[in-house]
Amino acid sequence: MNLCRFVLGGTFIFSGFVKAIDPLGSFYKIQDYLVAFGMGEWFPSYAMLFFAILLSAIEFCIGIFLFMGIRRHLASSLALLLMCVMTPLTLYLAIADPVSDCGCFGDAVVLTNWQTFGKNVFLIFAAIVVFRERKQLIRFVTLKVEWMVSLYTILYIFVLSFGCLKDLPILDFRPYRIGINIVEGMEVPEGAEPSIFETRFVLEKDGNRQEFGLEDYPDSTWTFIEARTILKKKGYEPPIHDFSLLEVETGEDITERVLSDDGYTFLLIAHRIEEADDSNIDLVNEVYDYCVEYGYTFYGVTSSSEEEIEYWCDRTGAEYPFCQMDDITLKTIVRSNPGLLLLKHGTILNKWSNNRLPDEYDLTDSLDKLELGQQKDVDDWRTIGYVVLWFVVPLMLIVALDVFIVRRREQKRI
Repeated sequence: MNLCRFVLGGTFIFSGFVKAIDPLGSFYKIQDYLVAFGMGEWFPSYAMLFFAILLSAIEFCIGIFLFMGIRRHLASSLALLLMCVMTPLTLYLAIADPVSDCGCFGDAVVLTNWQTFGKNVFLIFAAIVVFRERKQLIRFVTLKVEWMVSLYTILYIFVLSFGCLKDLPILDFRPYRIGINIVEGMEVPEGAEPSIFETRFVLEKDGNRQEFGLEDYPDSTWTFIEARTILKKKGYEPPIHDFSLLEVETGEDITERVLSDDGYTFLLIAHRIEEADDSNIDLVNEVYDYCVEYGYTFYGVTSSSEEEIEYWCDRTGAEYPFCQMDDITLKTIVRSNPGLLLLKHGTILNKWSNNRLPDEYDLTDSLDKLELGQQKDVDDWRTIGYVVLWFVVPLMLIVALDVFIVRRREQKRI
């Protein structure tokens, strides 16, 4: 029973944590589910985002409660309820395959739908055992302080999640992490047969919509609607396979030029420019003016139509050129709309969310003389250590309070 309790609790802690540090990633996955089931327009975006944050918090709290042996009836009941919902759902996903990845562990661990179903079969067995024997779960704190553990757990996971929503995920499991060279990420090992992808563009003219490829891209009389990447033939799939920059003004593919540039390149990533936050647009324009002054490259990158791009430029005074890229790729590159990316010779040196854009006090000289122009130091293990300590140390203080004060007082009364 306790083995099932720790396995189940550990799985829920991990699942809730990796979702909490990437709330927009969970939001995008919920969108994928709703679109696959034909319910994409049923719920507003803010409701789906709130549900994504709430689900991660519930999973994390269930895991901690089971691990600590507190709120035993609530935690075991919710765990069983979730598994009773998710197990048949993942069976359907495995059979019908409307979504390729369930997203149960975010981008940290990607499982196939059949692997996810097998995992859930094991977990629902563990949830049944824990629910039936919940009164026998060993408690690590007394009833008098379990409210403190519960409250701190809830506050911790919500603060963590909203902090990552405001800035960027504190851990990045995606192929566009800081320090990654995009060109190397697109390489296929010698002898491996690559997957074949095709970029398709939906354009409209006189009310008629058609799809085009790069080889038959039409003239400027057509209006761009959207771009998407299609898998034509499955083979070896490199971590990065859909990074393609199509300049809006000329229709030219400038991917190789940008990735081979020995200088600095800023990319303003806005997966849907019409939905982008323009509250810090003055900072964006300052960065562009700085690039003009020092001769650096600056592009806006979006999947939106030319009409939406023109409207953005009129509304914000943007003078920088734009490129178009697949919407899913842009969501993967940076979890912010807009977000800023700094490249040099194809290597990602830094990322900023819309709330952490560099300003005039950061851009005081050429980038080669500034810390801003150096690759940001990212140590995932150090970050994990900080995050764990911020949770474990206060938790241990509560346990110590329980052991050395509360329990001793109870023993004296006896």
